[in-house]
Amino acid sequence: MQTQYKDPLHGKTLESILLFLVEKIGWEDLGSLIRINCFISNPSINSSLKFLRKTPWARKKVEDLYISMIQ
Repeated sequence: MQTQYKDPLHGKTLESILLFLVEKIGWEDLGSLIRINCFISNPSINSSLKFLRKTPWARKKVEDLYISMIQ
C-alpha cells in the first residue's frame, strides 16, 4: 500500500527547492519577492544555501514561495 504525503516539502531538499525557484522565476524576481541580500547581490546557489540553512525565517519564506508556486 502506498502512503501519500500531504506535505509538499516531503522529500525535497532545500537545494532542489531553490533550483526550482531560480529556474521558474530567476534571481531578479526571487530577490524582489524575498528581499534578502543573497538573492539580490551577486546571487549563487551555494551562497544562498549557506545563508538559508543558518536563517530559519528566510528558509521559511523560500519554502512558502515554493509551496505557493506548485499549487
